[in-house]
Amino acid sequence: MRKEIITSAQNAKIKELLALQEKARLRREKSLFVAEGRRELGHCLAAGYIPDTIFYCPDIIGREDTSIFIRPEETLVRIAGAGIRDARYLIEVPAHIYDKVAYRGGTEGIIAELQCKEHGLDCLSLRDNPLIVVLESVEKPGNLGAVLRSADAAGADAVIVCDPLTDLYNPNLIRSSIGGIFTVQCCTATSEEAIAWLKGHGIQILTAQLQDSEWYYDTDMKKGTAIVIGTEATGLTDVWRKAADAHIKIPMLGRLDSLNASVSAAILMFEAVRQRNSNI
Repeated sequence: MRKEIITSAQNAKIKELLALQEKARLRREKSLFVAEGRRELGHCLAAGYIPDTIFYCPDIIGREDTSIFIRPEETLVRIAGAGIRDARYLIEVPAHIYDKVAYRGGTEGIIAELQCKEHGLDCLSLRDNPLIVVLESVEKPGNLGAVLRSADAAGADAVIVCDPLTDLYNPNLIRSSIGGIFTVQCCTATSEEAIAWLKGHGIQILTAQLQDSEWYYDTDMKKGTAIVIGTEATGLTDVWRKAADAHIKIPMLGRLDSLNASVSAAILMFEAVRQRNSNI
């Protein structure tokens, strides 16, 4: 591990860090993304992601742990995990530089560039009777992040993002998922690929839609199940409606006919949890 001190915002490494947060194209080209904060970085390293560069601010970390001034590497390992030692660079920055590169406030003085992973269907590892959430054409990183948080809480096996309009390493997604992107298996695919994969694995497809539907709580979710959610504006496309084994709906008792996609996903996932756990 090479150790450096950077004090200028014009340094090339600082500029690249900022660019990786802003540009999906650069994230793809470099196969790098950014995670910040002890919790998110800790989840990331625990999931086996390999750090490339660790930036830390001793003035911020030292408010709670003064050992950072004497034993920075050991302190960072204690904060975020042993994976810190795999980084190529360990870079110290002063508070005014950290404030410039931090994507949000209060991230405890540590931010990292890490190597991206492959996120194909073949990378998924499933238990018996898996619970999977499928999102079609999700556009808002915050919605996907919220779904990942709920998927983690429900113990879902995976989230499949079909025809995505945002990349999985968008900083807003990582932030809104509070690290759920690292704790829940997540992959991308076309809708056609996902349908073929689900059917090939004997997983029933339940599409959330208002038309021609059963109440979600009357539908058996104990067997392998994929809950499919569309966009709030247009719902699901016909390719999913036709592929479904059943159509399910959530009671809508007000004047509006649409729930936020992440809320719908959470309701349906926890119905599966209820059905699969007799003590709930």
